[in-house]
Amino acid sequence: MARRLDLHDWDDLPGTAERGPAWTLVQGDCLEALERLPPGSVDLVFADPPYHLSNGGSTCKSGRRASVDKGAWDRSGGVSEDHAFQARWLGACRRVLKPSGTIWVSGTQHVIFSVGYAMQELGFHLLNTVTWYKPNASPNLACRFFTHSTEILLWASPQRLRPLAHRFNYREMKAQNGGKQMRDLWAIAERPEPGGEQVIWSLPTPAPREKVHGRHPTQKPLGLLDRVIAASARPGDLVLDPFCGSGTTGVAAVRAGCRFLGLERDPEYVDLAARRLRSPD
Repeated sequence: MARRLDLHDWDDLPGTAERGPAWTLVQGDCLEALERLPPGSVDLVFADPPYHLSNGGSTCKSGRRASVDKGAWDRSGGVSEDHAFQARWLGACRRVLKPSGTIWVSGTQHVIFSVGYAMQELGFHLLNTVTWYKPNASPNLACRFFTHSTEILLWASPQRLRPLAHRFNYREMKAQNGGKQMRDLWAIAERPEPGGEQVIWSLPTPAPREKVHGRHPTQKPLGLLDRVIAASARPGDLVLDPFCGSGTTGVAAVRAGCRFLGLERDPEYVDLAARRLRSPD
């Protein structure tokens, strides 16, 4: 049976680092923290797991070549080890999700196919593959590939049920989209195109104002998380981010009237997330 998790349940547990009226940040390994959550206690999970790209490569940043190495947490251990990691944390998230809950996972080609396969192995029901388009993506320096300008979000429920049990705020999303069904292509434009056949909503990469408290190398834009939560949560729901980073998921969750639980290994990013949650963007 699904259980409502009171965030005060975490007050005396090791690893609880920061908290506010509607949010708690736990410092530590997400697998260990997820083991302490009761089954069926979480309404929504958003995860931006390591992409395993920190292996000596480079990218273009502000017109200059820059290293893509983000730290040991993002290094690849090889295809088999990386896939086993995806399966472990996804399985832990599936255990804590309510039948009505869903999970969103963001990734590029470097990780998302492993995530999708692991989801199928574990029994998740894949609902949508959302493509997030970024027109201001960094150019490809090798000039041997197309410019990588998209990320993929997999949206899934913990199991396939009939009738479908997952929460989807369909009417609200349709209303936001000018009375038309919202599609699975989320383009990044400066503003919606009024009068167009399909209204495209702005999802910019993180603006400077979203980084005033500090920076995270894989920070997601607040607009992206605003939409994810608007689509699949309601006020009072518990939103979980197992790779909390800079706390963007938490900021969006609290702004939407939800409760938030963030798990993060690095104390520097726990502090950053706490600063943002105390002064939401």
